Amino acid sequence: MNFEYSDEQQQLADSVRKFLAQAYGFEQRKAILDSASGTSDQVWATFAEMGLTAIALPEADGGFGGGAIDLMAVMEACGEALVVEPLLDHVGLASRLVARAGSAAQRAALLPGAIAGSARLAFAYLEPDRRYTPAPETTTARAAGSGWTLSGEKCVVIGAPSATHLVVSARTGDGASLLIVDAQAKGVTLNPYRTVDGQRAADVRFADVQMSADALLGTAGAAQPLIDEAVDFATALLCADAIGAMQYANDATLDYLKTRKQFGVPIASFQVLQHRMVEMVIHTEQARSLAILAASKVDGGGDTAERQRAVSAAKVKIADAARHVSQEAVQLHGGMGMTEELKISHTFRRLTTIGQRFGDADHHLERYASLG
Repeated sequence: MNFEYSDEQQQLADSVRKFLAQAYGFEQRKAILDSASGTSDQVWATFAEMGLTAIALPEADGGFGGGAIDLMAVMEACGEALVVEPLLDHVGLASRLVARAGSAAQRAALLPGAIAGSARLAFAYLEPDRRYTPAPETTTARAAGSGWTLSGEKCVVIGAPSATHLVVSARTGDGASLLIVDAQAKGVTLNPYRTVDGQRAADVRFADVQMSADALLGTAGAAQPLIDEAVDFATALLCADAIGAMQYANDATLDYLKTRKQFGVPIASFQVLQHRMVEMVIHTEQARSLAILAASKVDGGGDTAERQRAVSAAKVKIADAARHVSQEAVQLHGGMGMTEELKISHTFRRLTTIGQRFGDADHHLERYASLG
């Protein structure tokens, strides 16, 4: 397998990286975090102009027909800059589900706005006290006249505070269904907050929300395979985000070791620290290889178990590498590595959060073992 990006993929990533270097420096990022919304409308509009919101959507819906591999280099660049705009959740989860499950009318109503950046989508699927379980249980939708009534609660919905529409998983009868919900609809209540790594999320409560029949995406009770595939797709993109953050941690730590002096020489000349840096690089490169493999499997559309094994293997390695690299980076920076003023402390938080999102190492080890 070729583990190198194509020229087109690398050129796009370079363009994203150049934009982020100009508009998303560390001080600019802090200003975005401190803003009322916690995200930047200008950055989001630029992402849309660059085509990032269209890469993984079908050409028939106005997208570019790409996949996880095409987005990996972009997500790496976002990871390096610690971007807090919910690009992964908008593109890899919610928009993807609309494209794969929606009718022609539903896709025409939502996807042009999602591509242009005027509509923002978030996927609400996690439920309180159910950890990483992707199947809905306590959130239910029941037929009511010619439409649906939605009740329940979702937690840690990344991007929900700025979303115009929510794609919600709910139990209908004996199976899982997907529904499109206006974020401003009567009965929808958001409890917004900031995650450990600075992203904006919300717990969302649905109190007998009334919806028309066309709110249902696809066939009632048949959505679980689509949900599982979308979460695997997003997990592959999250792995790429982690690679970018780890690469930054490695580069920043090496620069610091070359600058910091003890006994009149840079501490980078100390062999024990060189060994620790090599270990950080090895962890990152191993994780990068597995992340690319996972992206290729979610793009392949083949055997479900093979896809799940590849994604779980990558997530286990990513969780391990993220812990090792982030902790080493902080320790090698000394006490200043934990300060708010240094980007490395924010990178530590990003990598710590990534290790837990979409399932921690224990969760994915169990899933991998169950697949035989």
